[in-house]
Amino acid sequence: MTTTTRRAALAAILLLALAATILWVMGRPSICTCGTVDLWGQVGPEQSQMLADWYSPSHFIHGLIFYALLWRFARRQSLERRFLLSLVVEAAWEIMENTPLVIDRYREATMALGYSGDTVLNSMSDIAMMAIGFLAARRLPLWASVALVIGLELLTLVVIRDNLTLNVWMLLAPNDAIRNWQAGT
Repeated sequence: MTTTTRRAALAAILLLALAATILWVMGRPSICTCGTVDLWGQVGPEQSQMLADWYSPSHFIHGLIFYALLWRFARRQSLERRFLLSLVVEAAWEIMENTPLVIDRYREATMALGYSGDTVLNSMSDIAMMAIGFLAARRLPLWASVALVIGLELLTLVVIRDNLTLNVWMLLAPNDAIRNWQAGT
């Protein structure tokens, strides 16, 4: 392991610790308020409370997208710097996503009527999913990354009637027809 890689790994660990601390100071519960820690949180009250959930694939997709964008626009930067920038963006999103403003927006505009925000555990898992996606994109051919995005988006669309695309759409431009379809009405 090179000195640069060691420094980037240390910076990544410190960034995760900082994000976890900020979330905890914001009042986010460390684990599910139900008192259990499970691998998977089903859609419902424990959504975003466990280690992973149906939105974990969206965070993996973030990593694929960040890798592609930074490869395109910051190719001269080292892989370590591009990775750390991706971690900063994802950690910032996790913090912002768990503010009352964004939680309320999710409740108003999307199908997440009972959404209460993420636990610190789930947020750290979301950041890790992004990191895995970023590192996978580094090794995969472009066609495989595109196929993964399409496959994961279709999987979550079929299983929970939601995905990254619809989530962004509904946050930015809520649509009653989509909301009704997602609710099964």
